[in-house]
Amino acid sequence: MGAAANDTPHIPVLIGPLIAACAPISGTWLDGTFGAGGYTRELLAAGADRVIGVDRDPSVFKMAQWAKDDPRIELVEGTFSDLDDYGRDLDGIVLDLGVSSMQLDQAERGFSFMKDGPLDMRMGADGPSAADIVNTADEQEIADVLFTYGEERASRRIARKIVAHRADAPIETTLQLARVIESCLPRPKPGQSHPATRSFQAIRIAVNDEYGQLADGLMAAERALKPGGHLAVVTFHSVEDRMVKRFFQERAGKRASVNRYAPDIEQEKPAFEIVTKKAVGPDESELAANPRARSAKLRVARRTDAPAAPVDRGKLGMPQLKRDR
Repeated sequence: MGAAANDTPHIPVLIGPLIAACAPISGTWLDGTFGAGGYTRELLAAGADRVIGVDRDPSVFKMAQWAKDDPRIELVEGTFSDLDDYGRDLDGIVLDLGVSSMQLDQAERGFSFMKDGPLDMRMGADGPSAADIVNTADEQEIADVLFTYGEERASRRIARKIVAHRADAPIETTLQLARVIESCLPRPKPGQSHPATRSFQAIRIAVNDEYGQLADGLMAAERALKPGGHLAVVTFHSVEDRMVKRFFQERAGKRASVNRYAPDIEQEKPAFEIVTKKAVGPDESELAANPRARSAKLRVARRTDAPAAPVDRGKLGMPQLKRDR
């Protein structure tokens, strides 16, 4: 999503390839991660008649007076899983799965281990916070979250330390949690990420049910698009990209064959046609202008007139906690 002052437009990640893959842009689009409004601005500039801007974070709309003043934009507080409640027969949907730097920069939101703030991490205003998970989940549950969502190899050691620390006093701030995690791990070498990176990512994903929201959002997008409408998804790490890739394959009737030398197995009438045969990454000019785009990948598919249908989450390669399996 990216941060920007509301009067200083930022350039959203992979917007050039996205516009090209979905051209010509027209009709009604839904920007499922409104953030600073970068994709909404670019869609309108490219020819969209109307954009429904959706975000689960109510604070982003407080900084979006420019959007409120534009009659072509409708702002909706909501989540991926309910996209088809906000619009139907849409010409396109774009989802940017990057965490907003506006949120990371606000210490009071509790997303960053670099700034001290309350241990919150909620993208919206409801539900359990990171502090609730850290201070109430048992040791095995915490270890499962850290390993499943953060691929943290020291998950058990960190979970044990968290439970021991909270026995004396609750862990209430981001820096408190970061220090507990740091005490379990070797000092990073130059160029390595902060020791708390994986754990903070894992807890944030758990707090916001990010993988569940993505799976439900992809299915909701299928229901909301008109025949010929485009679904464009920008991801920033391999798990999300895998989920999007497998969803498109499943709904395009192209499940991978067990035998890699055999052709893909044709399925029921496909609900999507895959536009980007491979994930599209940033070119050198975009990387020079925006290093954050380095890990970004874009996938685009076009809706057919086949009926929408649910997809088993297990087929998407979605990481699931032991209690959910």
